[in-house]
Amino acid sequence: MIRLEGVAKTYEDGTVAVTGLDLDVPANTLVTLVGPSGCGKSTILKMVNRLIEPTAGRIYLDGTDVTDADPVQLRRGIGYVIQQVGLFPHQDIATNVATVPSLLGWDKKKARARALELLDLVGLDPAQFAKRYPHQLSGGQRQRVGVARALAADPPVLLMDEPFGAVDPIVRARLQDEFLRLQRELGKTVLMVTHDIDEAVKMGDRVAVLAGGGRLAQYDAPAAVLGAPADDFVAEFVGGRRGVRRLSVTRIDPARLESMDGIAAADLAGTLDVGSTLEDALALLLREDKAMIGVTDGPRFLGVLTPNGIHAMLRADVNAPPAD
Repeated sequence: MIRLEGVAKTYEDGTVAVTGLDLDVPANTLVTLVGPSGCGKSTILKMVNRLIEPTAGRIYLDGTDVTDADPVQLRRGIGYVIQQVGLFPHQDIATNVATVPSLLGWDKKKARARALELLDLVGLDPAQFAKRYPHQLSGGQRQRVGVARALAADPPVLLMDEPFGAVDPIVRARLQDEFLRLQRELGKTVLMVTHDIDEAVKMGDRVAVLAGGGRLAQYDAPAAVLGAPADDFVAEFVGGRRGVRRLSVTRIDPARLESMDGIAAADLAGTLDVGSTLEDALALLLREDKAMIGVTDGPRFLGVLTPNGIHAMLRADVNAPPAD
């Protein structure tokens, strides 16, 4: 859906922001761009949106070169979410959400109906929030409105620049979870910038780790970035806690569960769904001070997970071939 070929950006003062970047963002996936300050993350996003023009290279959206498109029309077809949201203070929330549909010529009734639908989708009751103004909302609520506005015209692509960075950690975690729920439901193609490796591996189907000058140091599944860093820079950036972080991005593998034979139900710490992470499993084992967890798939019992099983799943994850 999004393809960057040899994209580079050098500013007039000689600053190199991005160097020969090749990157493919498959349709219906969420890719996170992560790296230290000044590595070109936001510049890449703005080049996709034609807010900044590349010095070299080509950028394609669904096979179409964006440099051939009218930049205003291009931006109206892309959802864009930024850290500070950028809501219009003199307009109520429903009108803010309906901004792009209105610019695209939707009639007022249809645009407002879409706005109310999206407020409900992001967890803001339209009856309570539609007629409020931005200053009457909390930071987390304004971020939800920003996401709703980006989705208003049903764009196939969303660009998100530190979208949850301006709120406290508890609200941030809730917003992350809510957006992941929306992504599972809507299946948008998302390119998201963050400086936080924990957020990058939690949110991304794939993670692009950028070094200075916009060099792509590694592009892979979150578990592979954490378990098999491509070079010393990536290893240092993801940090010494990468082993612990892997627990949060590695899901239970039903093929590596043990049989329940000879084990009493009382010996289990409890049960988890097969879609749970190894972090969920370890937390339950420690909380209940037991050595085994039952794993289910709906009503079906699949087997037992032990600490040895958790270790085996992590090792298998590291040894898996890299993503294409």
